[in-house]
Parts: sequence; C-alpha cells; structure tokens
Amino acid sequence: MRGDALRVAAIDVGTNSTRLLVAEEQPDGFRPLERRMVITRLGQGVDRRRLLDPEALRRTLLTVADYAATCGELGVERLRVTGTSAVRDARNRAEFFAGVKRLTGQEPELLSGESEARATFLGALSDLDSSEPMLVVDIGGGSTELIFGVGVPKRLVSLDVGCVRMFEKHLVSDPPARHELNALRTEVTEALAGAKDRLEVPGGTRLVGVAGTVTQLAALKAGIPVHDSDVTHHAVLSHGDVRRLARRLAILPYDKRKQVKGLEPGRVDVIVAGAEILLAVMEVFDAAEVLTSEKDILDGLVLELLEGAAARREA
Repeated sequence: MRGDALRVAAIDVGTNSTRLLVAEEQPDGFRPLERRMVITRLGQGVDRRRLLDPEALRRTLLTVADYAATCGELGVERLRVTGTSAVRDARNRAEFFAGVKRLTGQEPELLSGESEARATFLGALSDLDSSEPMLVVDIGGGSTELIFGVGVPKRLVSLDVGCVRMFEKHLVSDPPARHELNALRTEVTEALAGAKDRLEVPGGTRLVGVAGTVTQLAALKAGIPVHDSDVTHHAVLSHGDVRRLARRLAILPYDKRKQVKGLEPGRVDVIVAGAEILLAVMEVFDAAEVLTSEKDILDGLVLELLEGAAARREA
C-alpha cells in the first residue's frame, strides 16, 4: 500500500542514453519503483557541429514522452528532467528545452559539469561507507566527471572526453587503427593528468565507477547475456580485467563486436572509446581496481529532490 509516501522521479538526458528513475520516499532514503534506460544518442555529431541532430532530438523526446506517461501512471508528484554535456554544447538547445516542457510540463534543468558531478557523487555514495575516501568516475557520452571526497564531494572536475565524443573524434576505421587509438589515448591521458593535479587524490583512495561504460564492462567480465544490476552492482574490475576487455574489443570489427554476448546494441560502436577512457583513468590515478556502482547521477537527483521536499515541509 502506498499510503502518503511521496513519489518523485528524475529523467537524465545524457549524450548517449536517456534514463528514468521513479522512487518512493522512505524513512531511510527511497525505494526504487522503476528504472529504465534507452540509448537515444542525443549527442550524435554535437562535438563537430555544436547542434542537436533533428533525428536524435526526435528519438530523445519520444523517450521523454514515454517516461512522462510512466510518471503519470505511477503517481509521481515531483519530477526533474536534466540535460548534461550534449545539451550544454548545442547551440540549438532551446529546441530541447521547448520539447521537454511541452511533453512534461516541466522546465528542464541544464546541469553544469559541477552540478552533474555532485549529484553523481551523492548517488554513488548512497550505499557505500561514507567515511572512506573515494574517487568517483562517471564516463558519459560527452564528458567524464571525476569527484574526490570523504562523505561529501571535496574536489571535482568535468572533462570533455566522453565515449561518444572520443569515438566520433578519433575512431574512424573498423576496427580502429593503432594510430587512432593512440591519438585517443593521448588526448584522454593529457586531460586526466591536468585533472589529477587539481584533484589531489591521496594514494590508496578507492576508485568507484558509475554509468554505462563501467557497468557494461562489468557485465562483459561476468559473461551474462543481458544486463543484470544484481550481478554488476559492486562488482570489481581489476586493471588487468579492463586492459584485457579494452584490447579484445578494439581488435574486433563492428560486425564481430555486435556478436559479443552481453554487449548492448547501443554501445557496440562507443564501447572501445569508453574502455580506453576507463583504462586511462586507472593508469593516471594508479588504481589497481575499480568498484562498479549501479547507483549514480539518477540516484543523486532523486535524493536532492527528496531533500528539497523535506526542507519545504520543515520550513
């Protein structure tokens, strides 16, 4: 029975995927009611043209409309719709804002890289020991966020080296040529080296990875045919695991990669770039392993919604 528990939802429109989390408030946080993800690739071509492609925008808004209907069916009282890297970069983002407002009645939020990173840290920390120093990495389609903190985020950076952006910029051949992979690695490593100086992460800090690239690699390591968050959540990937998977995926042409058991169709093209980014993060920050977390920015957005509702009740 629902009772009077508040129901909230967050729709995160990323560069590669559009995701939904519907949750019901609980005394100790929230209970997830619905999690969904559709790869809509809103960021298709944005790095080159700085424009949202009409077909990509259409795909994304169709998914938003479907999620809005789900929210109505489940009695959601408060909804957040957020846009991140692709929307930030696009000159025609007003078309996205107008479409979301028309479909949901809600003004979408354009998250800065810092706001995105803070929500990601909050979500990842929601079921981990908050007294332990952590470096959270979120490899998105357009950007990669790195957040260091102990209980709360202390320092964070947002880098324009997401898996879709790096794939479109560097990986032209099928399979990728060695010089293309080297160019990608060089750009990512240089960006991460600057981030390392700014983050000042102590040695031995636990690395936690969130979002599609990391959870996909965890699923591939486990050998499961379809994604199962019960298997991937808090699974550990060693440096050797990530290196092996990155090398295996990079030598396969697209048609062979499509046949890899458990590789989601919408990630077949960008997973090589994503794996290379994660590998570079582990090497630059001297991380022997990465802890996979299925809790991420969506969980953080929902927690922020609930905190805001609680503050209004107390006011």
